[in-house]
Amino acid sequence: MTTRPTPRRRPEAKCPLRPGDTCSLCVPGATGPQDCGLVYLVMDDPDLREELARKRRAAKA
Repeated sequence: MTTRPTPRRRPEAKCPLRPGDTCSLCVPGATGPQDCGLVYLVMDDPDLREELARKRRAAKA
């Protein structure tokens, strides 16, 4: 008796700017968070990055 391998599901990329949401490719030309211009701008700006960190902490609480 042979067993079939369990099909693997493709992992869903999470949006780093919207905690808990999957990447909806809201920026034209982006293929995921790794090349999203909006994610780049937020992560490159120290003030925006700190605000995002505050929101993530609040979402966990």
